[in-house]
Amino acid sequence: MSAVRRIAREEWRLMRRDRVAMLGLTLLLLLGSVAAFTAWDQRRAADAERQEHQAQVDHEFDAQPDRHPHRMVHYGHFVFRPLNALAAFDAGIDPFTGHTLFLEGHRQNSANFGDVRQSSLLLRFGQLTPAFVLQVLAPLLLVFIGHAAVARERESGLLRVLMAQGLRPGQLVAGKLLALAGVGALMLLPPAVALAAIALDQPATAPLTSAIALAHAAWLALWALGVALVSTLARRGRDALMALLAVWTVSVVLLPRLAPELAAAAQPLPTRLETDIAVARDLAALGDSHNPDDPYFSEFRRKVLAQYGVSRVEDLPVNYKGLVGMEGERLTSELFERYGRQSFARQQAQLEQVTMFSALSPVIALRRLSMGAAGTDLTQYQRFLDQAERHRYAMVQALNRMQAEKLSWSGDRNSRDSRISKDHWHGMAAFHFDAEPPAATLRRIAPMAAVLASWLLALAAALAWATARLQGAMR
Repeated sequence: MSAVRRIAREEWRLMRRDRVAMLGLTLLLLLGSVAAFTAWDQRRAADAERQEHQAQVDHEFDAQPDRHPHRMVHYGHFVFRPLNALAAFDAGIDPFTGHTLFLEGHRQNSANFGDVRQSSLLLRFGQLTPAFVLQVLAPLLLVFIGHAAVARERESGLLRVLMAQGLRPGQLVAGKLLALAGVGALMLLPPAVALAAIALDQPATAPLTSAIALAHAAWLALWALGVALVSTLARRGRDALMALLAVWTVSVVLLPRLAPELAAAAQPLPTRLETDIAVARDLAALGDSHNPDDPYFSEFRRKVLAQYGVSRVEDLPVNYKGLVGMEGERLTSELFERYGRQSFARQQAQLEQVTMFSALSPVIALRRLSMGAAGTDLTQYQRFLDQAERHRYAMVQALNRMQAEKLSWSGDRNSRDSRISKDHWHGMAAFHFDAEPPAATLRRIAPMAAVLASWLLALAAALAWATARLQGAMR
């Protein structure tokens, strides 16, 4: 057996004899298992509930009686954001964003009913998910277990004895690192089993589950390197513990919370009230389709009459009211889309500023990678809103076109003749969300993987330097 393996085995023996370390490891494994099961169960229940509600509102839309098409425009429809299977591992921003959209004419509503808004402060502190356990709690346990791995040998004087017997510092540090890596692999086991189960249940997610597992394995390896590095540099285990706790507090707790606040201050978003006022102002400037003397729609009427070669709207082969509805919807939708693009552009700018802090806190890069692979990041949320808006626009314009083509100008003004068959909107409300292809997701999160790899290389180089320095200090 090599010296490295003997040292690792001895370190594991010491860990097993440490009741506090074993208790902490047992609790973490139990917590990881419970987090994986409860998160999966909650995701399954939430997904089933959303599917049930979606089927219900689709049925209610189809069951509407014969009526005027524009009444269906204002009747509206609900769509529910489907849950990604990997959301059970990392909920991302889902608890903070809404998952329900009400689609109606002349308006673009925001998503409602985020879980955090309907829960206690406990959820706002942090959800119990496998990602939370691995990203926050596992590094802390590694710190307590391994802070004195090398420093203990120096502090007791055993290091000098071992080196006098021919043991090289590199072998000692490698053995300690192997022991810490083994503990990290054990911590990763319950979430890895959960990810494997998801991949087996839904094979299409296999590339993404692999990316999540590898990223968190790299995260724990990064902490194993960091703990070994600080323990190698410190003269006493107590000093190593204080330094590592400070690093964990700043990099895992403080910076990930401070970075968004700094980004929000640098790139402030307008409040909901400010946005509503600005939209109302611009809507008023577009023109009023109900005002016959409105300049824009007066010109629109002139163009329509000229296009069909008639002098009165009563002589048009189509219902002019339907044409006005289509034009008004086009104008308002373009306005809403412009404000939506501006909002998401600012949010993306905030996100890029937060990402810059990954040079100081690699957990920021890990979280972006994990949320991206799990389909619970800002990009996937925006994708849902964009697709829902395109669905809303197509549905409303189809109803407006029915008014233009199925109803005459005179019939539209007569309540008895202003209804069309309910068969026209059967199946119209069905919404199908098209998730981002796994290959595109992997390309998008690749820069975050590069950040983690850079941190691993940097810490490995620093540990090699500290090991060489340890050799010189013992001479």
